[in-house]
Order: sequence, then C-alpha cells, then structure tokens
Amino acid sequence: MKAATLYRGFGHSWLAAGFIFLYLPIVALVVFSFNDSPLPNVWRGFTLKWYVQLARDTEMINGLVLSLKIAVLTACGAVLLGTLAAFALVKYRRFAGRTLFSGMISAPLVMPEVVIGLSLLLMLVSVQRALGFPERGLVTIWFGHLLVGTAYATVVIQARLQDMNPQLEEAAMDLGARPQQVFWLVTLPLITQSLVSAWLLTFTLSLDDVVLSAFLSGPGSTTMPLVIFSRARLGLNPSVNAVATLTVAVVSVGVIIASYLIARAERQRSLEMAAANRA
Repeated sequence: MKAATLYRGFGHSWLAAGFIFLYLPIVALVVFSFNDSPLPNVWRGFTLKWYVQLARDTEMINGLVLSLKIAVLTACGAVLLGTLAAFALVKYRRFAGRTLFSGMISAPLVMPEVVIGLSLLLMLVSVQRALGFPERGLVTIWFGHLLVGTAYATVVIQARLQDMNPQLEEAAMDLGARPQQVFWLVTLPLITQSLVSAWLLTFTLSLDDVVLSAFLSGPGSTTMPLVIFSRARLGLNPSVNAVATLTVAVVSVGVIIASYLIARAERQRSLEMAAANRA
C-alpha cells in the first residue's frame, strides 16, 4: 500500500513538473506584458501601455492580418487536399503509384523545413523567371504552408477513415443511396471531428511558421512570426509580450469553444445512435 502511494505521488510530481516546465514560461510572458519596465527582469508596476503601443504598431498589425489570411487559406486548402488524399489511400488499396503517392504525402512530415523552404524557393524563382509570376508574397508563402499542412491533414483524416466502420457505408448503399449520397449523408458526418481537428492543426502550424515564411516571403509580405523574430534578435521588446498574450488568449478561447462544440456533437451523435438501436 505504501509502495503504491509512493509510486502515485512520484508520478504526480513528475506530471506537475512537466506542466510547470511547459506553462511557466507562458505565464511569465503574460505577467511581464503588463510590466511598466522595458526590462524583462525588473518589475516596476502594472501598465497597459504596451497594448496601447501595439494598437499603433502598423507593422505588427499588417503582419498579423497577412498571417491570418495565409493561415485560413492554408487550413481550408489542406483539409480539402488532405481529405482527397486520405480517401485515395484508404478506399483504394491498390492503384498504380500508391506507394510513391503515400511516400510523397508523408515526406513533409519528416523532411526539415529548411530543405523544403530552399527547394520551394529555387523552384518558384525558376518559374518566375520563365513565366513572370508568382511574385514572392502571400501566394508563395501559402504554397509552402499548404505543402506541409496537407501532410498533417492527411494523417489526421486517414486515421479516422481507417477506424470508421465500413459496414455503415455498405448499409447505406444497400438501401439505395448513391456514392455521392453516402459520402454527404454518412461518411462526412462521421469524419467531421477529424476535419475540424485537421483544420485547427494546420491553421496553428501556418500561423506559427517562421522557416518557410522566411524563405518564401518578399518585400511587403512579412508575417507576424517574422516580425516578432526580427525584433527579438535586436533585443526584447515588451510589445512582443503583448502580442503573445493576446495570441494565447485567442487560441485558448478558440480551443475551449471548439472542444465544447465537438463534445456536444459527439454526445448528440451518441444519443441518436442509442435511440436508433432501441428502435
């Protein structure tokens, strides 16, 4: 009994230490975003001047707007392409080039972003010289983020499709549903959670990306992470803490809302399945 209690306490201690290691820097960042002193290790009182200064920072705001545009486009495109790729890998077990296709989908997950960014840069420069477009900016950054995001989205959606009971789709077809109806009425509702998860994951990865954006950005197309990174190299600026605090707050609210909606949809689906079984 004492040994079990000791092991349990040891496990709880390691868990607490892990949470402290992960979240204490974020808490410190949030606290010092309200520090009146520009020095990060000196507390001089509570203030909101860094948030006021941030509201007047056009460079940071423009970077945030550009980052949000790219992140939304990346998430939507990655979910669409990832769904198509996942269906091809799960529903069609044998087709010419399946192994190569699967490897190309998984390659961005294990390939360093420096290599991906450099290869894309060389390719886009060659295309621009030959055709005159695209100029480095929103479109080129989106291409790079979409490449990586599609790989992550495919993994998430493919895992859900593999776990899904194929007899549900077969039953719908036996009842006279056409393949398009089976997809919209049976398959899509069952994989909605994975689509939302893939969208949130790729949105976060795109919004946070620095390496690909650094290679693929051009004049006048600096994303928010690049602005923060360039300022951090010149010295710590408390306005960066304010940006990070607002980002943490927005992401936390978004995760809470998404988790609540997913849980509610799952409960509703469970109730409907239980009612159908009773009938």
